[in-house]
Amino acid sequence: MTTSTARRPIGWAAASGIIAAAAFLAAAELVALIVARSASPILAVGSFLIDIVPQPIKEFAISTFGDADKVVLLIGIGCGVLVAAAAAGILQYVRPPLGVAALALAGILSGAATLTRAGATPLSVLPPLVGTVAGILALILLVNRLRRWRAPRATAPASAQTDAAPTNPQNTVAERPGSVDRRAFLRASVLTAAAAVVVGAGSRVVNAATSSLAAVREELALPAPRTTVTIPDGASFDIPGLSPLITPNDDFYRVDTALTVPSIHPATWRLRIDGMVDTPVELSFDDLVAMGLDEYAVTLTCVSNEVGGGLVGNAVWLGVPLRDVLRMAGPQAGADMVLSRSVDGYTASTPLSAVTDDGIDAILAVGMNGEPLPFEHGFPVRMVVPGLYGYVSATKWLTQLTVTTFAQDEAYWTPRGYSAEAPIKFSSRIDTPRTGTPIPAGRTPIAGMAWAQTVGIERVELSIDDGPWQQATLSTPINDDTWVQWFLDWDATAGTHYVAVRAVDRDGETQIQERAPIAPDGSTGWQRVLVTVR
Repeated sequence: MTTSTARRPIGWAAASGIIAAAAFLAAAELVALIVARSASPILAVGSFLIDIVPQPIKEFAISTFGDADKVVLLIGIGCGVLVAAAAAGILQYVRPPLGVAALALAGILSGAATLTRAGATPLSVLPPLVGTVAGILALILLVNRLRRWRAPRATAPASAQTDAAPTNPQNTVAERPGSVDRRAFLRASVLTAAAAVVVGAGSRVVNAATSSLAAVREELALPAPRTTVTIPDGASFDIPGLSPLITPNDDFYRVDTALTVPSIHPATWRLRIDGMVDTPVELSFDDLVAMGLDEYAVTLTCVSNEVGGGLVGNAVWLGVPLRDVLRMAGPQAGADMVLSRSVDGYTASTPLSAVTDDGIDAILAVGMNGEPLPFEHGFPVRMVVPGLYGYVSATKWLTQLTVTTFAQDEAYWTPRGYSAEAPIKFSSRIDTPRTGTPIPAGRTPIAGMAWAQTVGIERVELSIDDGPWQQATLSTPINDDTWVQWFLDWDATAGTHYVAVRAVDRDGETQIQERAPIAPDGSTGWQRVLVTVR
């Protein structure tokens, strides 16, 4: 017995585990395509992880990766699956049936994650169940063939080999048994891996393609609005590096808990209004649109927005006042909260007063910047409520409104360390010049944005190198629910300079100077940037 024969093929065992995991996922994706399209185990596990990850890690992911946080999560899950699958293959080779047990445990966990997702049905357990069986069979097959290939073989004594009569009269070279077993293992590995890739990738592509509503959204003709937003003269400055007054849809920030964007056909969409109401109501998309649409310019802000951050955007929304929709159901006395629910199970707690006040343009939006809502921003219907951070007001893919109380119900983020009510803290931001980008000496504008939803910005002030505060020039606001642009012409001299900005709202309140973290109800602090002048 040679050393190479005796050595355990850990690498091949690990590869066997990875191929078995691929078979697991491929079978699960195929069954999901047939019986439960939303029951993909890897997506269910990813969504489950999003739910259980502690708040500091969530904030780190958002601040570090921005809109790519979900892609990074999927990559991380993929890497974790590779490592775990390789370990299962090694365990099955070294200590059977531990590898099979590990794969079975993965199936149980993925099945549990699938069944806990919103919209899960009894059929949702089939994809992880069938995937587990397929993965276990593949693992047993590959490891058994690997073991036969690498098993030590008895060798006849040299004298016996010399004296024995030839058994191959044609003088052909006989094939060694180990060679046959090696080819059998490699053949099984290649065929299983190839089948897994074709079936798994094909099922995922077909699932995505057949559930895509791109053509439906493209052809959706929304009625003309009864009233439109007028952009006043002087509302926008043409300054390089300054954010546009209206944020393009493709550039609008996205922060939500959906690992994959939900696909909801407008023809099947329903909104249920229940809870503490006189009459529960259910509306179709056509019912909602028939109530009449109006345009509203509203700036949205995410609670995860750091001082000077980009998780804020301004759009012209098309929709129906929420107060009109709730009036149909008749909220009862004692109610103080509306619990909104997304199709993916996400919930938000919105003060009832914020969505019934005649002076607040809280709406159910169906359009954004002149087109139907983008899929990433809630198609076909979402909430938009001025003056509240998005996590308590801007539910996407909306399906239910429950009139209730803060004492009785809590929403998704409340037990995760955030306030149940979250009015936006007004703020200001420097867009240009930026830290790390030197500018030439001479006359140059310092410019940025400021927002104080429902109140409005009175003025913006800047201090250079801790000098006296200088008042910036403001753009003409569209309304009190949108941000404004501002700029200050500066005679920049060579060297490095600190520039600080603060805002004052129309109630006479000055932006809070002290820094506060994002949790539990939004960051505060004046932004200070270091500018290098050549």
